Amino acid sequence: LCRGGLAERLCRLQNRERSAISFWRHQCISDDKIPSDKSGVLIVRILELFEECTIQVAICQQLEQCPATLSPEDAVINAEEPILKVLFTRETAAHLKSRPQDVIHIYPPWQKLLLQNADVPVIMNTYFSQKVLLSEHTEAREKTYGLTKMLIRKNIISLAQTFRLDDLDDELHQESSDNQVACAPQIHSNCDSKQHPLALSAVNDSLLEMVESQGAVGWREVQVRVVIQRVYCLPARGGCRSHIQGNKPLLSNGGMFCRLCLLVQDAYGMFSEVQLQSLSSTDDIEQYCRRWEGKFCCLSGMKILQRTTRGRALGLFSLIDSLWPPVVPVKVPGQSQDAEMMTTNLPPPSFCYILTVQSGEIHVEVDEEEQISNLYQPPAVHGLKEILRIDGCNRRCSFWAQVLYLRLQTKHSVPIDQREILLFVTDSTLQNVVHGIPKVVAVSVTASCVLSMEIVEALSVGSRLVFFKDALWGNGRIICVERTVLLLQKPLLCSAAGADLSELTGPVRLDELDSATQANSVCALRGTVVGVNESTAFSWPTCDRCGNGKLELCPQDRELLYCNQCSEVVTTPVLKMQLEVFLSCPSRSQSTVKVKVWHEIGFRLFVLLTMLLFLQTYEVQSVLGKEVGLLSCYVHSVTSHPNCVALEEIVLL
Repeated sequence: LCRGGLAERLCRLQNRERSAISFWRHQCISDDKIPSDKSGVLIVRILELFEECTIQVAICQQLEQCPATLSPEDAVINAEEPILKVLFTRETAAHLKSRPQDVIHIYPPWQKLLLQNADVPVIMNTYFSQKVLLSEHTEAREKTYGLTKMLIRKNIISLAQTFRLDDLDDELHQESSDNQVACAPQIHSNCDSKQHPLALSAVNDSLLEMVESQGAVGWREVQVRVVIQRVYCLPARGGCRSHIQGNKPLLSNGGMFCRLCLLVQDAYGMFSEVQLQSLSSTDDIEQYCRRWEGKFCCLSGMKILQRTTRGRALGLFSLIDSLWPPVVPVKVPGQSQDAEMMTTNLPPPSFCYILTVQSGEIHVEVDEEEQISNLYQPPAVHGLKEILRIDGCNRRCSFWAQVLYLRLQTKHSVPIDQREILLFVTDSTLQNVVHGIPKVVAVSVTASCVLSMEIVEALSVGSRLVFFKDALWGNGRIICVERTVLLLQKPLLCSAAGADLSELTGPVRLDELDSATQANSVCALRGTVVGVNESTAFSWPTCDRCGNGKLELCPQDRELLYCNQCSEVVTTPVLKMQLEVFLSCPSRSQSTVKVKVWHEIGFRLFVLLTMLLFLQTYEVQSVLGKEVGLLSCYVHSVTSHPNCVALEEIVLL
């Protein structure tokens, strides 16, 4: 706040006001009595209660004196006593917990407002109020009502009705009267008990109006109708994303680790993220996307978890920005809805409410039979070539690509379940490029991106076409972050915008190693062996069934190998050999090219033992000068001082 400005002065005034009210209430509770000073005290009896625009309105009867000697029979409305309309704030109403027939003492400085063309005065500034009841009256009321919570009728007043717009017609008046929510006894008396509990609830189309009228605690009596723009999962606290089995990163499916979420939009263009129940498996996320995205749903029983802004949640607002501006005109509060609104000049949302469900409530009703909403924006699918040319950062993008190779980042200071996974992908738009753009790009999958077990299992078997929905592009990288969804099937609704999405027909080509090759990329390599690092050469037997590289001697027969993972004897192990060689490459003649080469050879056991003995006298001269064909390699590092490139031979999926 600007120092000395009106907002700062108002904030100080509100703080002093809250402190004065809290001190007054504390004094009343500690003294256990009504303040003795009766000068200026307004005494009223409540006749009717309802809520309007977050204010509790009480229709009251003014009393001349405290009804200390009144009996329950005297609680009859006297026509001679004046009727007042008393306004209580949400905090004051929660403190009083008033019901009809309660007697309230309102202490100064209350104010009386006389409205034109209205016979009933309005009482405001009622912060210093106290409920007064006789002890026997209190006992009788407790027996009648018990501990049940009083349901207050809420009148939902539209802005169009408040400002009396010119195009307001009788239908709007009728709609406003229909939106009045009655107390629970009236609902049960006017509807069938077998009917849905929310059948007579008012349905609103404004998230902001619901939040302002119902507050942060949550709304139960009313619903808000929204469109589901996106369905995704967010990692729950304490969730574990992956663990390692062999060299393959797998999803941990033990315990509830992710939460199903919806990004919804109302008729005014406002967004909100709804966090639903926790899921023990993400295999259903593709089903939820197909069934719910683009459909209308009604929210009820929500409570506000957080009000977040663009600076606090860049990932959420990057997704919202990809859905802005709306594809159809949206409603504008306080303006005629018949006029055509220009949606291109509307400012993007600057805040968003994070909603969550309340236990034991009816939360989300999705109308799966209804047609797709015109407000829904399906993911815009682009080719990778087009994405690499997008200017700016933190831009959401969706694409369809072939996964060729996956690799877990080896940062030993970071726990395994928090490391990034690199997916190397390509599509027809990259494979057809002659030069200037890489034929294969790396997609970084962060630990916050929830992967389904279906995706991980499919990639562990072989190369697959994967649909990347709402990935993040920026600073020359494609990143899968929170709210990015990976699917094996393309959504039913998506806009291609003229992009070439044809599938690959021929073999995949990699870029050859050259001066433009960067670290953490894949390339093809050819050259001549000029040296071997003998100190790092080694070999070891592995299981031919599971690939376990830690075989042991069989306890029953010391001449056989045994696999603990398979619990079986290994008769035909696979010999794996690692060798670091130095190559002379024409494409990088000034660089030292060091390649870690892997070999797998299947042997009978007696041949394997002979081979292991032979490796002790392995002749380095036998490989020098040999020509190396096109090897698929992963680039570990590229340095200029010294001028060196470190690679590792890989096997594409």
